[in-house]
Amino acid sequence: MITGNKVILREKRLADAKDDYTWEADHELAHLDAAPPVTSPFSQYLSDYADELNHFLKTSRQFAVDTLDGKHIGNCSYYNINESKGEAELGIMIGDRNYWDKGYGTDTVTTMVDYIFRQTKLSRIYLKTLKTNDRAQKCFQKCGFIPSDHLVKSRFKFVFMEIRRDQWLTQQAKS
Repeated sequence: MITGNKVILREKRLADAKDDYTWEADHELAHLDAAPPVTSPFSQYLSDYADELNHFLKTSRQFAVDTLDGKHIGNCSYYNINESKGEAELGIMIGDRNYWDKGYGTDTVTTMVDYIFRQTKLSRIYLKTLKTNDRAQKCFQKCGFIPSDHLVKSRFKFVFMEIRRDQWLTQQAKS
């Protein structure tokens, strides 16, 4: 477990599947993730979910996001881990709308970035978010990410953002 000021990041478990299914089937949340909503029956989703939990990938680490009192409100991960380049991609979703705009996303990102830079040898974390997702961009910038590029993929326009270890450690020393 990794504890932040508002959240706990913990390993994913099978009991998370119901929440994850609900969030991934939600059209608005799927759009914010630039993905189609899940349409498979829950039984199939659960089977696939269980398989994923049992097959660790060296290039990915997934976490559930819980409030300090243990309510599952979202997920975060770092993936596309490339140790030779010293980088990974960050992803986050606060699926429970009751926790939007209350600092849970910012605390999740800050907690995850701090963990990555203090516990791994990675020197760069990057992410992409929809150009129209102002709330996410503000969150990431508040956490120290800097816009670095743009990409158009399919019908989506993305903003790439990044943060580097030295930048993060300097930022943390000042706070």
